[in-house]
Amino acid sequence: MKHVFIATLLAGSIALPAYAADYTIMAPAAPGGGWDQTARSLQTTMQQEGISKNVQVINVPGAGGTIGLAQFASQQKGNAHALIVGGYVMVGAILTNKAPVTLKDVTPIARLTGENEAIVVPASSPLKSVKDLVEALKKNPGSVSWGGGSAGGVDHITAGLIAKAAGVDPTKINYIAFSGGGEALAAILGAQVTVGISGYGEFEGQVKAGTLRLLATSGEQRIPGTDAPTLKEAGLDVAVQNWRMVAAAPGLTPEQKAAVTADVKKLATSKTWQETLKTKGWQDTYLDGDAFTTQLSKEIAATEAILKDIGLVK
Repeated sequence: MKHVFIATLLAGSIALPAYAADYTIMAPAAPGGGWDQTARSLQTTMQQEGISKNVQVINVPGAGGTIGLAQFASQQKGNAHALIVGGYVMVGAILTNKAPVTLKDVTPIARLTGENEAIVVPASSPLKSVKDLVEALKKNPGSVSWGGGSAGGVDHITAGLIAKAAGVDPTKINYIAFSGGGEALAAILGAQVTVGISGYGEFEGQVKAGTLRLLATSGEQRIPGTDAPTLKEAGLDVAVQNWRMVAAAPGLTPEQKAAVTADVKKLATSKTWQETLKTKGWQDTYLDGDAFTTQLSKEIAATEAILKDIGLVK
């Protein structure tokens, strides 16, 4: 009888879901922004898809993600269950802030998403089009304040490229950096800044509600469901797409890195994640392995060139 009981227990244990170890995901920014949304979407997907039963998200804001990155690199060495969200903004912030800790100090796993930038103004703004914005910039660059994410990030870069394409000295733009999407949105809605710039997903609700006016988006094509032109259609030779990635801790063994990559790939190809991409308006730009490592090196070099061009890096 005893042997039957043990056999029954073993059979029961095999029937239970086989969860991987719990993950902790760092969003190196304040709640409400793109990295926070990405981390929480990863959390939901991992749990719903049975990749990890219990996933925690922690926020460590500041300096374009470089404060969180430094903390992550120093505290999580060898921890195969720790992840951090990053991307274009972090690459720019590392260069702009001359950060001592870089993406070489963690283990990049995969590029996850791409998102077009949106240029918005409050519904009460006298600026009705990109043409109006360009005229205001040419008249007095400093009188147009731009509210967006961290200095040197994709929002800042896009503002600089818009100024340059409009024939305005990009070093003269009046850019105001916010550490989280929630703070930036409040300042834009409150007309504390002239123009808001961020990923479209962060403004979509307010655009649809009519409290924000969408002047343009930064991709090669218009965002489905919107009637705003691309910057190129509006006469400015600018095309920018924000991208987001996930990295693991430094000091992982090849086997640990392979296991994390397998979990992230399972997540990225899951029904839950694909539905999240549609809901958020994020493009699926998944890339991992050597191809991602090579692409990341190219992105870092290209970002450094742009930052030098618009005067943010010497």
